[in-house]
Amino acid sequence: MTVKLITLETFYLLIGLVFALVAGGCALDRSHPRRWGSAIFWGLLAIVFGFGKYLPALASGYLVLALVLLAATKQVGPARERPIDRPARAAEAARLGNHLIWPAVLIPVAAVLGTLALKHVHLGGFWFVDPAQVTLISVAFGALLALSAAQKLTGAGRMEPSREGGRLLQTIGWALILPQLLAALGGVFGTTGVGEVVAGLVQRGLPTQFPFVAVAAYCVGMALFTMCMGNAFAAFAVITSGIGLPLIVHQHGGNPAIMASIGMLSGYCGTLMTPMAANFNLVPALLLELPDRNAVVKAQVPIGVVILAANVALMYLCVFRF
Repeated sequence: MTVKLITLETFYLLIGLVFALVAGGCALDRSHPRRWGSAIFWGLLAIVFGFGKYLPALASGYLVLALVLLAATKQVGPARERPIDRPARAAEAARLGNHLIWPAVLIPVAAVLGTLALKHVHLGGFWFVDPAQVTLISVAFGALLALSAAQKLTGAGRMEPSREGGRLLQTIGWALILPQLLAALGGVFGTTGVGEVVAGLVQRGLPTQFPFVAVAAYCVGMALFTMCMGNAFAAFAVITSGIGLPLIVHQHGGNPAIMASIGMLSGYCGTLMTPMAANFNLVPALLLELPDRNAVVKAQVPIGVVILAANVALMYLCVFRF
């Protein structure tokens, strides 16, 4: 008998609890311009994250449709802005300086160390963490460790993470769930045969009998489809099934692991260059109060193009040789 003390569901329950606290805060805030719509939105999201595993698939689907309906009818929004003591904030920023980076560094460090070590921690059939999800669990542990370190560093009170986290979540709003929705949409596209249509168009329009052309088509296709969809996870299922597997792997004998890893990075290049990735590119501009909402995208386009070109060259040099 195998027993797993901590699984990914443990952290989904914690996330659901955080969303429930945000929902309660919205419901109790009489000055909130979208009080009940926001409370219902975050409450439904708490149910999906906290109990999605135990709900029938149809029920989860209706909850997601309700979330989309609330967002589409503009019933979800941030709380009313409270006055900010800017001199005090500037003084606190000057006091902390670059030390604020250290809590953030703890997350990748914990992810690497946890991935290497926690999968070996067990006593017979009793496992400390689920070995199948050890990387994601390590990231979650890193986030909790970073939160504790940040509180100690800043001297913030116990309820400060809840208040400020809730404010930040409400500012981001519905864009928070875009990655999950777009990833699901990519799965739908893959199931309905969009990949085969894409493959047919590419094979008719490009000389894919040349390995470099197949590699370029895959990497650039990942970037372009990500720019249209706003998320590399949505593009991955479609472009990999339509171009990557049939052309690079089956036709030219490429290494699927190398293809997939560099292909996903190519998709991320598309994320850098599109306003459709609202949670990455528009929300930071909003949080930083930039006058140009597309300023982040404009700054990232040159970087995205250079990395994409490097990905094409790297994949061509490695995917057929290792």
